[in-house]
Amino acid sequence: MNTKKVWFVTGASKGLGLNLVKKLLAGGYSVAATSRNITELEKVISEENSNFLPLEVDLLNEKSVAAAVSKSMEKFGKLDIIVNNAGYGQLGTLEELTDEESRKNFDTNVFGSLNIIRKTMPYLRAQKSGFIINIASIGGLTGEFAGWGVYCATKFAVVGFTEALAAEVKEFGVNATVVYPGYFRTDFLTGGSLRTPKTQIDAYTTARQLQAAHEQHINGNQPGDPEKGALALIELAEMENPPVHLVLGSDAFEIAANKLDALKNEILEYKNLSISTDY
Repeated sequence: MNTKKVWFVTGASKGLGLNLVKKLLAGGYSVAATSRNITELEKVISEENSNFLPLEVDLLNEKSVAAAVSKSMEKFGKLDIIVNNAGYGQLGTLEELTDEESRKNFDTNVFGSLNIIRKTMPYLRAQKSGFIINIASIGGLTGEFAGWGVYCATKFAVVGFTEALAAEVKEFGVNATVVYPGYFRTDFLTGGSLRTPKTQIDAYTTARQLQAAHEQHINGNQPGDPEKGALALIELAEMENPPVHLVLGSDAFEIAANKLDALKNEILEYKNLSISTDY
Protein backbone atom coordinates (compact mmCIF):
# COMPACT_ATOMS: atom_id res chain seq x y z
CA MET A 1 0.00 0.00 0.00
CA ASN A 2 1.35 3.42 -1.01
CA THR A 3 1.55 5.58 2.10
CA LYS A 4 3.22 8.50 0.31
CA LYS A 5 1.39 11.79 0.45
CA VAL A 6 -0.81 13.04 -2.38
CA TRP A 7 0.18 16.37 -3.95
CA PHE A 8 -1.96 18.76 -6.01
CA VAL A 9 0.25 21.16 -7.99
CA THR A 10 -0.93 24.01 -10.23
CA GLY A 11 1.15 25.51 -13.02
CA ALA A 12 2.90 22.18 -13.48
CA SER A 13 3.89 22.31 -17.16
CA LYS A 14 6.89 24.59 -16.71
CA GLY A 15 9.34 26.15 -14.29
CA LEU A 16 9.44 25.29 -10.61
CA GLY A 17 6.11 23.45 -10.85
CA LEU A 18 7.40 21.08 -13.52
CA ASN A 19 10.60 20.37 -11.59
CA LEU A 20 8.55 19.70 -8.46
CA VAL A 21 6.22 17.24 -10.20
CA LYS A 22 9.15 15.34 -11.73
CA LYS A 23 10.90 15.05 -8.35
CA LEU A 24 7.68 13.93 -6.68
CA LEU A 25 6.96 11.21 -9.24
CA ALA A 26 10.56 10.00 -9.04
CA GLY A 27 10.14 9.81 -5.26
CA GLY A 28 7.01 7.68 -5.48
CA TYR A 29 4.51 10.35 -4.49
CA SER A 30 1.04 10.62 -6.02
CA VAL A 31 0.56 13.83 -7.98
CA ALA A 32 -2.40 15.63 -9.51
CA ALA A 33 -0.90 18.29 -11.76
CA THR A 34 -2.72 21.10 -13.51
CA SER A 35 -2.05 23.19 -16.59
CA ARG A 36 -4.10 25.46 -18.82
CA ASN A 37 -3.31 23.04 -21.67
CA ILE A 38 -3.15 19.33 -20.88
CA THR A 39 -1.22 18.67 -24.09
CA GLU A 40 1.64 20.82 -22.82
CA LEU A 41 1.66 18.89 -19.57
CA GLU A 42 1.64 15.50 -21.27
CA LYS A 43 4.50 16.60 -23.54
CA VAL A 44 6.82 17.37 -20.65
CA ILE A 45 5.65 14.49 -18.44
CA SER A 46 4.94 11.71 -20.90
CA GLU A 47 5.59 8.76 -18.60
CA GLU A 48 2.83 6.28 -17.88
CA ASN A 49 2.50 6.37 -14.12
CA SER A 50 -0.46 5.26 -12.02
CA ASN A 51 0.53 7.90 -9.45
CA PHE A 52 0.18 10.75 -11.97
CA LEU A 53 -3.04 12.57 -12.87
CA PRO A 54 -2.65 15.36 -15.47
CA LEU A 55 -5.50 17.86 -15.42
CA GLU A 56 -6.47 20.67 -17.76
CA VAL A 57 -7.82 23.41 -15.52
CA ASP A 58 -8.99 26.98 -15.93
CA LEU A 59 -8.06 28.37 -12.53
CA LEU A 60 -10.41 31.31 -13.01
CA ASN A 61 -13.41 29.02 -13.50
CA GLU A 62 -14.68 27.63 -10.20
CA LYS A 63 -16.47 24.74 -11.92
CA SER A 64 -13.24 23.75 -13.68
CA VAL A 65 -11.34 23.88 -10.39
CA ALA A 66 -14.02 21.91 -8.55
CA ALA A 67 -14.02 19.22 -11.27
CA ALA A 68 -10.23 18.87 -11.05
CA VAL A 69 -10.31 18.53 -7.27
CA SER A 70 -13.13 15.99 -7.52
CA LYS A 71 -11.19 13.91 -10.09
CA SER A 72 -8.14 13.98 -7.83
CA MET A 73 -10.17 12.73 -4.87
CA GLU A 74 -11.73 9.99 -7.00
CA LYS A 75 -8.33 8.74 -8.12
CA PHE A 76 -6.30 9.09 -4.92
CA GLY A 77 -8.91 9.14 -2.15
CA LYS A 78 -7.28 12.08 -0.40
CA LEU A 79 -5.25 15.26 -0.85
CA ASP A 80 -2.37 16.11 1.45
CA ILE A 81 -0.37 18.96 -0.03
CA ILE A 82 -1.70 21.75 -2.24
CA VAL A 83 0.83 23.87 -4.14
CA ASN A 84 -0.47 27.08 -5.69
CA ASN A 85 2.31 27.68 -8.20
CA ALA A 86 0.50 28.94 -11.31
CA GLY A 87 1.10 32.55 -12.23
CA TYR A 88 2.91 34.89 -14.59
CA GLY A 89 4.98 38.05 -14.48
CA GLN A 90 3.61 41.38 -15.66
CA LEU A 91 6.03 44.16 -16.49
CA GLY A 92 4.98 47.79 -16.66
CA THR A 93 4.74 50.85 -14.46
CA LEU A 94 1.48 51.57 -12.67
CA GLU A 95 0.74 54.44 -15.07
CA GLU A 96 1.26 52.54 -18.29
CA LEU A 97 -0.51 49.27 -17.45
CA THR A 98 -4.19 49.23 -18.40
CA ASP A 99 -6.94 48.19 -16.04
CA GLU A 100 -7.34 45.00 -18.08
CA GLU A 101 -3.64 44.11 -17.85
CA SER A 102 -3.59 44.74 -14.12
CA ARG A 103 -6.76 42.78 -13.40
CA LYS A 104 -5.66 39.80 -15.48
CA ASN A 105 -2.48 39.53 -13.44
CA PHE A 106 -4.48 39.62 -10.22
CA ASP A 107 -6.97 37.10 -11.63
CA THR A 108 -4.30 34.48 -12.24
CA ASN A 109 -1.84 35.18 -9.45
CA VAL A 110 -4.37 35.86 -6.69
CA PHE A 111 -7.92 34.76 -7.48
CA GLY A 112 -6.82 31.53 -9.17
CA SER A 113 -5.10 30.47 -5.94
CA LEU A 114 -8.12 31.50 -3.88
CA ASN A 115 -10.31 29.29 -6.07
CA ILE A 116 -8.02 26.34 -5.39
CA ILE A 117 -8.03 27.02 -1.65
CA ARG A 118 -11.81 27.37 -1.60
CA LYS A 119 -12.33 24.03 -3.35
CA THR A 120 -9.67 21.98 -1.52
CA MET A 121 -10.17 23.18 2.05
CA PRO A 122 -13.42 21.21 2.64
CA TYR A 123 -11.46 17.98 2.10
CA LEU A 124 -8.47 19.06 4.21
CA ARG A 125 -10.78 20.28 6.95
CA ALA A 126 -12.72 17.01 6.96
CA GLN A 127 -9.60 14.85 7.18
CA LYS A 128 -8.09 17.13 9.88
CA SER A 129 -4.77 17.36 8.07
CA GLY A 130 -3.12 18.96 5.07
CA PHE A 131 -0.72 21.62 3.94
CA ILE A 132 -1.21 24.52 1.53
CA ILE A 133 1.93 26.01 -0.01
CA ASN A 134 1.46 29.28 -1.87
CA ILE A 135 4.28 30.35 -4.17
CA ALA A 136 4.73 34.11 -4.02
CA SER A 137 8.02 35.84 -4.92
CA ILE A 138 10.65 37.89 -3.18
CA GLY A 139 8.69 40.65 -4.95
CA GLY A 140 5.97 39.90 -2.41
CA LEU A 141 8.22 41.13 0.38
CA THR A 142 9.66 44.19 -1.31
CA GLY A 143 8.09 46.20 -4.12
CA GLU A 144 11.23 48.19 -4.87
CA PHE A 145 11.42 46.96 -8.45
CA ALA A 146 10.52 49.76 -10.84
CA GLY A 147 8.15 48.49 -13.51
CA TRP A 148 7.03 45.47 -11.49
CA GLY A 149 4.42 47.20 -9.29
CA VAL A 150 1.31 45.25 -10.25
CA TYR A 151 3.13 41.92 -10.20
CA CYS A 152 4.59 42.72 -6.78
CA ALA A 153 1.13 43.76 -5.59
CA THR A 154 -0.26 40.34 -6.57
CA LYS A 155 2.49 38.65 -4.60
CA PHE A 156 1.98 40.92 -1.58
CA ALA A 157 -1.65 39.77 -1.74
CA VAL A 158 -0.55 36.13 -1.72
CA VAL A 159 1.51 36.82 1.40
CA GLY A 160 -1.42 38.51 3.12
CA PHE A 161 -3.98 35.82 2.47
CA THR A 162 -1.52 33.05 3.35
CA GLU A 163 -0.90 34.61 6.77
CA ALA A 164 -4.66 34.78 7.33
CA LEU A 165 -5.13 31.24 6.01
CA ALA A 166 -2.49 29.88 8.40
CA ALA A 167 -4.38 31.43 11.31
CA GLU A 168 -7.78 30.22 10.06
CA VAL A 169 -6.92 26.56 9.37
CA LYS A 170 -4.62 25.81 12.29
CA GLU A 171 -7.53 24.50 14.38
CA PHE A 172 -8.16 21.82 11.74
CA GLY A 173 -4.60 20.49 11.77
CA VAL A 174 -3.85 22.18 8.43
CA ASN A 175 -0.73 24.25 7.80
CA ALA A 176 -0.05 27.05 5.32
CA THR A 177 3.24 28.49 4.09
CA VAL A 178 4.03 31.31 1.68
CA VAL A 179 7.24 30.79 -0.29
CA TYR A 180 9.31 33.71 -1.59
CA PRO A 181 11.55 32.43 -4.41
CA GLY A 182 14.34 34.61 -5.72
CA TYR A 183 15.61 34.28 -9.29
CA PHE A 184 15.50 30.65 -10.42
CA ARG A 185 16.82 29.52 -13.78
CA THR A 186 13.48 28.65 -15.37
CA ASP A 187 11.59 30.09 -18.34
CA PHE A 188 9.77 32.60 -16.11
CA LEU A 189 11.46 35.55 -17.87
CA THR A 190 10.51 34.32 -21.33
CA GLY A 191 7.45 33.65 -23.48
CA GLY A 192 4.02 33.45 -21.91
CA SER A 193 5.39 33.60 -18.38
CA LEU A 194 6.37 37.28 -18.68
CA ARG A 195 4.18 39.91 -20.31
CA THR A 196 5.23 43.41 -21.25
CA PRO A 197 2.96 46.47 -21.28
CA LYS A 198 0.93 47.05 -24.42
CA THR A 199 1.80 50.73 -24.25
CA GLN A 200 5.21 51.83 -22.97
CA ILE A 201 6.06 55.29 -21.68
CA ASP A 202 9.71 55.89 -22.45
CA ALA A 203 9.97 58.63 -19.84
CA TYR A 204 10.23 55.88 -17.21
CA THR A 205 13.95 55.29 -17.78
CA THR A 206 14.54 53.31 -14.57
CA ALA A 207 11.70 50.90 -15.37
CA ARG A 208 12.88 50.46 -18.97
CA GLN A 209 16.44 49.75 -17.82
CA LEU A 210 15.23 47.18 -15.31
CA GLN A 211 12.97 45.59 -17.94
CA ALA A 212 15.90 45.28 -20.36
CA ALA A 213 18.09 43.84 -17.61
CA HIS A 214 15.55 41.09 -16.87
CA GLU A 215 14.98 40.23 -20.52
CA GLN A 216 18.58 40.42 -21.73
CA HIS A 217 20.93 39.82 -18.80
CA ILE A 218 19.22 38.16 -15.84
CA ASN A 219 17.38 35.61 -17.99
CA GLY A 220 19.59 32.53 -18.27
CA ASN A 221 21.88 33.69 -15.48
CA GLN A 222 19.58 33.28 -12.49
CA PRO A 223 21.41 31.83 -9.45
CA GLY A 224 18.62 29.50 -8.33
CA ASP A 225 18.59 25.83 -9.34
CA PRO A 226 14.94 24.78 -9.89
CA GLU A 227 15.69 21.14 -9.08
CA LYS A 228 17.09 22.17 -5.69
CA GLY A 229 14.10 24.47 -5.26
CA ALA A 230 11.79 21.49 -5.80
CA LEU A 231 13.70 19.43 -3.24
CA ALA A 232 13.40 22.29 -0.74
CA LEU A 233 9.61 22.32 -1.20
CA ILE A 234 9.47 18.56 -0.58
CA GLU A 235 11.56 19.01 2.57
CA LEU A 236 9.23 21.83 3.66
CA ALA A 237 6.19 19.59 3.19
CA GLU A 238 7.69 16.91 5.43
CA MET A 239 8.19 19.29 8.37
CA GLU A 240 6.05 18.67 11.43
CA ASN A 241 5.86 22.39 12.21
CA PRO A 242 6.51 24.29 8.96
CA PRO A 243 7.08 28.05 8.97
CA VAL A 244 4.46 30.44 7.66
CA HIS A 245 7.18 32.24 5.66
CA LEU A 246 10.06 30.68 3.68
CA VAL A 247 12.47 32.46 1.34
CA LEU A 248 14.15 30.36 -1.37
CA GLY A 249 17.52 31.28 -2.81
CA SER A 250 20.58 33.12 -1.52
CA ASP A 251 19.50 36.22 -3.44
CA ALA A 252 16.04 36.15 -1.89
CA PHE A 253 17.57 35.65 1.57
CA GLU A 254 19.79 38.72 1.13
CA ILE A 255 16.95 40.87 -0.23
CA ALA A 256 14.69 39.78 2.63
CA ALA A 257 17.31 40.57 5.26
CA ASN A 258 17.90 44.02 3.78
CA LYS A 259 14.16 44.72 3.65
CA LEU A 260 13.67 43.70 7.29
CA ASP A 261 16.52 45.94 8.41
CA ALA A 262 15.29 48.90 6.36
CA LEU A 263 11.69 48.47 7.54
CA LYS A 264 12.71 48.21 11.18
CA ASN A 265 14.92 51.31 10.95
CA GLU A 266 12.26 53.36 9.19
CA ILE A 267 9.53 52.38 11.67
CA LEU A 268 11.74 53.19 14.66
CA GLU A 269 12.87 56.51 13.19
CA TYR A 270 9.30 57.79 13.18
CA LYS A 271 8.20 56.16 16.44
CA ASN A 272 7.30 59.47 18.11
CA LEU A 273 4.99 60.46 15.27
CA SER A 274 3.48 56.99 15.14
CA ILE A 275 2.52 56.90 18.80
CA SER A 276 1.42 60.53 18.96
CA THR A 277 -2.09 59.73 17.73
CA ASP A 278 -3.43 57.91 20.82
CA TYR A 279 -6.00 59.54 23.12
